[in-house]
Formats: sequence, structure tokens, C-alpha cells
Amino acid sequence: MSNDGVRQHNDSDREAYFVGGGIASLAGAAFLVRDSELPGENIHVLEKLDVMGGALDGAGSPEEGYVIRGGRMFNYPAYECTWDLLESIPSLEDRERSVKDVMDEFNEANQTYAVARLLGDEQEVLDVSSYGFEMDHRLSLLQLALTPEAQLGDTRIEEWFSESFFETPFWYIWATTFAFQPWHSVAEMRRYMHRFMHEFPRLNTMEGIHRTKYNQYDSMVRPIRRWLEDHGVEFRSGCEVTDMDIVPGRKGKTVETIYYETDGSTETVDVEPTDLVFVTNGSMTDGSDLGSMTEAPELNTTGASFQLWKNIVEDNPEFGTPSAFADNVPETKWPSYTVTLHEPDLLEHIVEVTGEAPGNGLITFTESNWLMSIVVAAQPHFADQPDDVKVFWGYGLFPEEEGNHVEKKMEDCTGEEILEELCYHLGYLDELPSVLEDANCIPCNMPFITSQFMPRTAGDRPDVVPTGSNNLAFIGQFAEQPRDVVFTVEYSVRSAMTAVYDLLDVDREVPPVSTHQYEPEVLVEAGKAAFR
Repeated sequence: MSNDGVRQHNDSDREAYFVGGGIASLAGAAFLVRDSELPGENIHVLEKLDVMGGALDGAGSPEEGYVIRGGRMFNYPAYECTWDLLESIPSLEDRERSVKDVMDEFNEANQTYAVARLLGDEQEVLDVSSYGFEMDHRLSLLQLALTPEAQLGDTRIEEWFSESFFETPFWYIWATTFAFQPWHSVAEMRRYMHRFMHEFPRLNTMEGIHRTKYNQYDSMVRPIRRWLEDHGVEFRSGCEVTDMDIVPGRKGKTVETIYYETDGSTETVDVEPTDLVFVTNGSMTDGSDLGSMTEAPELNTTGASFQLWKNIVEDNPEFGTPSAFADNVPETKWPSYTVTLHEPDLLEHIVEVTGEAPGNGLITFTESNWLMSIVVAAQPHFADQPDDVKVFWGYGLFPEEEGNHVEKKMEDCTGEEILEELCYHLGYLDELPSVLEDANCIPCNMPFITSQFMPRTAGDRPDVVPTGSNNLAFIGQFAEQPRDVVFTVEYSVRSAMTAVYDLLDVDREVPPVSTHQYEPEVLVEAGKAAFR
């Protein structure tokens, strides 16, 4: 953008600053390199942590134990912007093949078909071929699908459905697949219904789920970062952005200064009117804390990205309502845990009990007071993982409840205690001593992990490029993307593409959100599934 406020597409002198090093910023930097004339060396990514990738993480070693705070699922018919990005990023294994090529090959060889989606209290595999709907449940779902989002306001899911709905197999599947809680936004649930209507008949088998070959850090973040570095993009770790000077003028608002803390001192970046600033305003893994086998993780109540957003809106209230998402930790928290095994016995028992081969699905223990679930990915799940080491991941949606066996809240438990509760639900308590000798379970408390699902109204999330903004865009899970669904990689990537194309007037269309919910065949199959 020139000094008179007119955007210029071919301005190689401008700089671009990304606040936050998550997938939204990495994707935005990639779109700048690929689709604009901005040189890579003019692009700067500022990140508080020492590692890039945000929620797409994966770290550790066989000796210290591996950690993944969460796993992301993908869907080929729906992730339009993500595939657009990954098709242009060379894979780590072979620069002649894209990340998307490797992912396609992996999913062709490792197709998902869950046979033990829900497990009962005697380790019996529950029949979920029927979703267990009563007629009022079907009518409520239909009414929700047909009600315009603008009419839903900040209505909660529990205000829309009868109590019996939350005891159906469908709700157990839905809640643990997407991490919805009854007190979350029914508008967000409606978006998911529309976005994944084509998957409704097979949610119970998860056949439409696709995954990366390894954890998302190894499979996505590392190759994207290498490609960006090859193009000269600068990554600054240890930089916590705390505030910005956003100055009003006749032609709108312009970021003039970025303030950040590094090595105990406050530094500034002077931003020219022609420069661009992309802010990840909030993160679902903000404030995360890791525990160990013998120590429970802390539960934090603040996060740097949310605090930055709050600082920005103090003088710019039109840029959203961060408190709607960040000030409800009791309703947005849950813990995850990563288990590293040096002996295969526990994993073999899981396969024997569930009939579920590694990489085939998500298993939820319906009688768990914590509503525990586990995901055993195809092995290896880390690029450097030895053949004799196995890794799986899990989480619990009710962290404030005491366990069925361990009489503690899940959020207060050590790795040992979480393993003990898991073995109880697997009928494996007699073997617990040998499990504890062999395993390393690292718990993680995430205070804001479902904050993006909280009830909200129009304007609580800022537009990607707010009206009147000259050089500022918001990207990530807390920028408004009409019709798309939060808690997905696609939402972050779409926001980044939208921001770049809008601010630079890129002559290329952002792939539209698919409209499978309007296809007659999809609607017929969804209707059949509701009456199974």
C-alpha cells in the first residue's frame, strides 16, 4: 500500500510481519512467497516460543518421551485451501514430491475404518451403526440445519436439544470427534453439520478421515518452514508481541509500531504504511503446560496471544471481543496425554480388546468419568521414532471430574495416574506395574483448547481484514471466516490465504467453501443415516 493509501501489488520494498508462528502464519508466508511479488527476505515471523508450528506440534525423543498436544484430522472433499497449499510444498522425503503427494500415498495405504469407536465399561465394543435418535432429536437437527446462523446468536447446544440427545451414541461420537461440549455454541455446531454433511452417514466409522504420515509437526510444519527458509523468510523465536500502535487516519487505520519482548527487554518494529501486519489473535494451545509421570501440569488462565488481542481492542473495540473466548477457562479447558512405550504389551492389549489396528480410528470410553479417548496412530508417528518404540495419544473432555478408579480430577493427575485410570478402563490393572516400568506418559493441560467454540455473536471475531484497515489482518481460529469451521487446519489456512489475497489484491481466487450440504445425494444419505 502506498503512502496515499492506495494498495500496490508489485511493491518489493514493503515488509510483512506475522505475529505468531502457527500454521496460519506459515501458510500466509507461503502464499506471499508463491502468489505475490514480495521477496521472501521481506517476510518476518515473530514467535514467543522457540519452535514454530503452534498447535501443530510434535517433539521429544524415545528417552525423554514424545509429546503431541493434539492430533488433526483432514477431509479430502472439504479442505480446499489446505490442499492448495500442500500441493506446492516439497516434502522432506523427496523434493520432487509434494507434501500432498506423500499424504495421498499414506492414506491410500492406511485407510481409516473404525471398528471400536465406542467402548463400554466391560471393554465391549458398542454397536454404533445406529445413532440412537428419537424423533425429537431428528427434528431438532433438521431445524438447526435450516435456521440461519444470524438467528442463533449466542445460543448454547444444550439450549437447543433435549437432555436425552446427550445420551445418544451420536452425541458421544460427535462430541469426541470434534471436541464439542453441551455449553458450546450451537451456531458452531450448525457450521460443522453443513461443512461435513457428506460425512454424516459414516461418522461412526470415520471413513472420511485422512491423516498425515507422521505427527503434523514432522509432516507439515517442517517442510513448510524449510521451503520458506529456502526463499529467505526470517523466523524470530523468543519474541512475544505485546502491543501495537494502530493509528487512525482519513483512509482508515494503520499499524505503525509493533512492540515485543525478547531476552528480558522490550523492542519495537517500526512499520511503514506500505508494510503488512498479520496477527494471530488468540491460540487454542495458549498457556499449555506439560507435566510428567510424577508431576501434574499446571492450569494457566492467561495466554500471550489473547492478551495481545485484548491490548489491541482497548483502543480499537471494533476488532472483536477476546473476552468471549479467553475468559471462560472452566468451559474451554481439557487435558491431553502422550504415551511412549518401550515394550509393546499395552499396545497389543489395546489392539486385542478393541480389534482396532494402529492408525484406524479413535476409541472413546463411554463410561469414563473423564470421558477418556485414545488415538493410536500408524507407527511410527515421529520421523525419528525407532521401530521398537510405540506412541499413542489421548485426552479427556471432563477434566474436573474424579476418575472411576483414580479418585482425582483428571487435570490434577500425573502421567502415572492417567495411565492407571486408562488401564482400569482397558481391564489391564493387573499388568499396571509392568506398564509403569515401560511407559512414559506426559500429560498436558490446555486452558483454551475449545475456546473457539464458545457462544458468540456477530462481531466477536474480527473480519480477516477489518473494514477500514490499511495494513492489518487477523488470521487463525479467532478471525471470522463465514461458513467455515474452527478447530481445523483448514480454517487457519483459509484465513491466511484470504488475508494475503485481500491486502495485496492477488489476482487469484480463494477456493470457495464446498457446498456438499446442498447436493441431493448427500441429503438423501444423511436422512437415511438419521433413521438407521
